[in-house]
Amino acid sequence: MMFRNREEAGRLLAQALAIYEGRPNLVVLGLPRGGVPVARIVADFLGAPMDVFLVRKLGVPWQPELAFGAIAETVRVVDASRVRECELNPEVIEEIVTREQHEIERRSRLYRGTRSLVDIQNREVILVDDGLATGSTMLVAVRALRQQKAERIIVAVPVGPSETCDALRREADEVVCLSSPEPFYSVGSWYEDFTQVTDREVQYALSPAASRLGRENAQ
Repeated sequence: MMFRNREEAGRLLAQALAIYEGRPNLVVLGLPRGGVPVARIVADFLGAPMDVFLVRKLGVPWQPELAFGAIAETVRVVDASRVRECELNPEVIEEIVTREQHEIERRSRLYRGTRSLVDIQNREVILVDDGLATGSTMLVAVRALRQQKAERIIVAVPVGPSETCDALRREADEVVCLSSPEPFYSVGSWYEDFTQVTDREVQYALSPAASRLGRENAQ
């Protein structure tokens, strides 16, 4: 399945999640940056509140796209086998973690201002991204939500490798993935338009104006 853009992917994903429409205890969270506009469409279709959940990949210094782990606002996940494979020493790991933690703090101020993350405790959470590759950022997000006592966690993505989805099914309560092509290549390979989402677009997707417009379009 090839998606035209994140908007089309969001509409199709929302339809696949239709059984959750109107549930009073539901909240939708988008992983920045690409998952946020997709989450906005899903949240408006389901009639649920929406927020951003801040997670950062920990990339190998000489190959940043290769993750050796990820951090959320409260949790760190490190792949010990990848660390050994890449011969990363503790000082390098801590330097990268510190840098990405500062980026999480920056984005929190930028996206939420002084507002706190929507309350997660005892709620059903749909966790949305525009696609999965290694799944490291999604994994740390699921574990962080467990720590915050979410009642049920549903991972929802348009596309991802079957082995990544299977691994996440061992952590989340449900995984909804519209397409698991083989060979996978990359998330962007399955979008005609995979333009990088900007901070400004994330801010707009989280704004009351975007929520009102989305609800009107979903009706």
